[in-house]
Amino acid sequence: MKFFTEIDNTGNIAVDDMILVKDIHATAGSKMLENFVPLFDAEVVTRIKNAGLKLAGKTAVGELGLSAFNGNENDIPCDISLNVDLNGTPRRMAAVSDKIFIKPTYGTVSRYGVIACASSAETVGVTAETADKCAEILSLISGYDEKDGTSLPTEKYVYNTNKNVADMKIAVLSDITNKASEEVKTQIEKTVSALNSKGAEVQNINFELSEAAATAYTILMCAETCNNISRFDGVKYGHRTADYKNIDELYTNSRTEGFNLLTKTVILYGSDVLSKDKYDTCYDKSLRIRRLIAEKSDEIFENFDAVLLPAGSSFEIGETEGTFENMVKEIEYSSIASISGNPAVIANRVQFVAKKFDENTLLSIAKSL
Repeated sequence: MKFFTEIDNTGNIAVDDMILVKDIHATAGSKMLENFVPLFDAEVVTRIKNAGLKLAGKTAVGELGLSAFNGNENDIPCDISLNVDLNGTPRRMAAVSDKIFIKPTYGTVSRYGVIACASSAETVGVTAETADKCAEILSLISGYDEKDGTSLPTEKYVYNTNKNVADMKIAVLSDITNKASEEVKTQIEKTVSALNSKGAEVQNINFELSEAAATAYTILMCAETCNNISRFDGVKYGHRTADYKNIDELYTNSRTEGFNLLTKTVILYGSDVLSKDKYDTCYDKSLRIRRLIAEKSDEIFENFDAVLLPAGSSFEIGETEGTFENMVKEIEYSSIASISGNPAVIANRVQFVAKKFDENTLLSIAKSL
């Protein structure tokens, strides 16, 4: 699969294929949308264009952004990209590529013009070579948008890298870190040493609810994706099969041909947890767990400026990145920020999470590293 598709060789910023660009194919990595050409720009695209930036091209995604991995960010010929963080994939890719990625607080960047899957969590973030560049671009694309019902009311956010890391207390989430590969653990240790050398206070703690967060987010993400992509049926939207004799075959064959195995698994899992028999014990309980995770996170950030944890289980992109099992395995490392809506940053190939609206702490840590 070609990872980067050029639009303008004089451009300086890329967007991933979940983000709509007027008159440019937006496939979301799926045969279902292989012929879809948007009639308008996503709000984030409008804002970067209004700032005088040119769109260099689009980066490929695993189908609907569900895969645990997309591709190597080093294959992009420009140094900035906008990526939709659905289940932590841009975070893992930034760690693999040794780039910086900032996932902002949910609701601070408009989702208008983003192909929706897990609407309550997906966030447009910035991948770049430096923390300062991340801060600059994030300042351009953030702020209230009346077209997005989840957009927060603050008109404009200004991000910088000016905080002093020496004044910070950072917690390492040991129970999650211990599950990662030895290479990732070594990188965590190197990062802790670097933070200590800069005067930061680093302490090991257990999050305790990491597995619950991963399970709850998997349920919520699958349920919302199942609901959001139900319109891709070959009738209202998307690929239409040539092989059908009645309406049932039209629906079934179109979706069978249009979606890959991972997406089909997510749809089936999402349908199951939304069913009458499972709704209370699975979906509703996951919403309650989401609240507990947010409350637990708030408690931690009363005593710490940020938490440190792996971006993924390893730095390797395996042959099974497109499987449901691999997606679920990797979600544990990304679910805390995804389910709580808190901001996260990848720097020095590891992940930091902070309290809501405290991106400047994360960007300052990233710059210091």
